[in-house]
Amino acid sequence: MRAVAVGRLVRAVASDVTPLRESPAYRRLFAGQAVSAIGTQVTVVAVPLQVYEITRSSLLVGLVGLAGLVPLVVFGLYGGAIADAVDRRKLVLITSTVMTLVSVVLLVQALAGSRSVWLLFVCVAVEAAAAAVDSPARGAIIPALVRREKLPAANTLSYGSGSLAVIVGPLLAGLAVSAGGYGTAYAVDVVSFAGAFYGAARLPSLLPGEGATRAGLASVFAGLRFVAGRPLLLASFVADLDAMLIGAPFALFPAMAYGHFHGGAGTAGLLYAAPAVGALVATLAGGAIARVRRQGLGVIVAIAAWGAAVAAFGLVPQLWLGLVLLVAAGAADTVSAVYRSTMMQVATPPGMQGRLQGVYLVVVAGGPRLGAVRAGTMAGIAGTAGSVIAGGLACIAGIGVIAAAVPALRRYDARAAAAAHPLVAEEPAA
Repeated sequence: MRAVAVGRLVRAVASDVTPLRESPAYRRLFAGQAVSAIGTQVTVVAVPLQVYEITRSSLLVGLVGLAGLVPLVVFGLYGGAIADAVDRRKLVLITSTVMTLVSVVLLVQALAGSRSVWLLFVCVAVEAAAAAVDSPARGAIIPALVRREKLPAANTLSYGSGSLAVIVGPLLAGLAVSAGGYGTAYAVDVVSFAGAFYGAARLPSLLPGEGATRAGLASVFAGLRFVAGRPLLLASFVADLDAMLIGAPFALFPAMAYGHFHGGAGTAGLLYAAPAVGALVATLAGGAIARVRRQGLGVIVAIAAWGAAVAAFGLVPQLWLGLVLLVAAGAADTVSAVYRSTMMQVATPPGMQGRLQGVYLVVVAGGPRLGAVRAGTMAGIAGTAGSVIAGGLACIAGIGVIAAAVPALRRYDARAAAAAHPLVAEEPAA
């Protein structure tokens, strides 16, 4: 009896893989993206390493991230409008081709022994622009492939594969650069794009949905007005900014590794990897996450837990305990992300999915970059640990204000919302 009970508990908690079984199209998209994401993470690590090897300048290494910020914002918003106006399958094939060509350029320059930093920055900017169009299109595709009630499960699986890529990609990058140089690392990325093409090439035709309009500034502003006119969606975006812009400690990991925990580069690597491990753990418990109906309350609790874990991380002197807290923080952030994504997908008409995914991308990717500036500035005033603690506590206060100001977020019920918005595909595409 005990074994049966344990088995039932495991099945109830374990990640729900029904979307992979029910929808061959989603299964191919998921598998292809999982492979290509690992290659992308290899390049994400290899480019800053190459810039530092050429220049020995930490400032220029920091500017690598900023090189992609403006393209990310501009093309994230406009790319969402494009995704709503064209066949999303063809769009993903085009963006995958552009990103593959960027990786080929990186490979060629590495094999040629180039020491051109400006070329690396251009590649980062172009890749960011293509990815900013690709990501909203892929996010908008999921509701067309998966049954409405399985969207939380599908989002959990997608975030889990991304978290695995964040863990595996940097490790693979270190091995590739050490064993064969930067050319080997970029070659891994080039080969991995076969996964992206595999996932997209066999998708069904995904023509513009009901309510779609021609891509342009008017379309972009229509998407922004859609968000502004829906307090629930607006609150979910502000909640993410609260967590990432105010509470994110990532920019302080090197200083925490050397100063607070008295370690080195290896310690910093552990700190960077720990939140992704937590995200992967949350994915493995995706069955429990997907069964929660009060998803708005789940966002509030998860972000409060994120802030508490971050603040505690700044207080503890033991590395092992700090890593445990970062794992908990990463798990909480993933729970919040799954619920926010699902709420947005359910509330958004098919013809607006791309634009909302574009806004989501700008918030999710831009928040941590701006948060790095916040964290660094505060560290100069309150010290490294003080900045981490203050950010975590301010994040808790911020989500409390959001919860009080937007009752609809606290009261959100996934089942009632799905019944009120019957616009997501009932039957998965083949």
